[in-house]
Amino acid sequence: MASRPRPVIGFDVTAALTQGGGIGRYTRELIHALVNDAPDFDYRLFSARPPAVSPVADSLPIAAHVTHRAAPIDERWLYRLWYRARVPLPVQAFTGPLDLFHSPDFVLPPARGGIPTILTVHDLSFIHYPATFPANLVAYLNRVVPWSVARASHILADSAATRRDLQAAWGVAEDKITVLYSGVNERFQPVTDGASLAALRVRYGLGDTPFVLAVGTVQPRKNYELLVRAFRPVAARWPHALVIAGGKGWLTEGLAAEIERQGLSERVKLIGFVADDDLPALYSAADLLAFPSLYEGFGLPLLEAMACGAPVLSSDASSLPEVAGDGAALLLSPHDEAGWSAALIDLLGDDAARRRLRQAGLARSAHFKWSAAAHELAALYRRLLAAARA
Repeated sequence: MASRPRPVIGFDVTAALTQGGGIGRYTRELIHALVNDAPDFDYRLFSARPPAVSPVADSLPIAAHVTHRAAPIDERWLYRLWYRARVPLPVQAFTGPLDLFHSPDFVLPPARGGIPTILTVHDLSFIHYPATFPANLVAYLNRVVPWSVARASHILADSAATRRDLQAAWGVAEDKITVLYSGVNERFQPVTDGASLAALRVRYGLGDTPFVLAVGTVQPRKNYELLVRAFRPVAARWPHALVIAGGKGWLTEGLAAEIERQGLSERVKLIGFVADDDLPALYSAADLLAFPSLYEGFGLPLLEAMACGAPVLSSDASSLPEVAGDGAALLLSPHDEAGWSAALIDLLGDDAARRRLRQAGLARSAHFKWSAAAHELAALYRRLLAAARA
């Protein structure tokens, strides 16, 4: 009897090619893990026309069972066709025949032939905190995300918190949603080599000053303005700088004004997007990570910092307690400015408390592996493929 052909999995890698952090990082890590850990599929990676210069190097896996098919138009025009005009042009027009298609970035293109489709919804921040987004982006997401959710065969959520949000917002059935936790790349380990740490400081202009680190795209949802206000009493007590590592997002004018208003222009350093290869040294050089976000679907910087031995002070909002676990981070309300000031001052002066958080964080981060995520996702692919054949 002839063997069954290998299933062809379509996977949208547009974000992997166009976004340095956030969903771009998630997409790169997940597709690399899938290709390595689930080689029984043929992967047809799909993207809009790639940019002339990608923000990341070597962003796609290369293997015999992987091909890349790019549309002849860029992301903006492709999305206008699919999600604004809703032109029913199937993704297979670009990829060729598929057995399953997975979109890891909130929106799902049309697919023909009734194949199973999977959509990853990372968070519903545009519903919970619309004021932290440009109004036109909120309107767009409120139109296309529920439309995509309704059409998908199955939904991946980054956390149980996002799953609950999906159920509350649009009544998505619980059995249609799978929580798939992110992992921590093996590059995230404590960096102890003095030369590497010194080179990192030179590369990002950090000097010899000790620092508190915040990581994430500069946008209002990250709550950096509160962190800057909370840092003023810290700066009066300790010699530390506040280093904010993240690409420029949107509505950033308020942060610049807050830094100026607090008189912290010399103590707050905005170092922009940090390359993946530099992040382990940056986390390792920090005295602690401060993550005051108003809302997160997962919060990968928490785990990356923990894996590098940085003590973590985090918001207690949305998914973050779920990621931090029991005792691996100190959790505070993202609205408690005085609490953040006091916690930062206390932690910087308490070596024993930082050591406890460091050890708990190292243990906690070890539970999150991209290979485990890939194994779980491949099992879901097989279940949906089997159901489609039945």
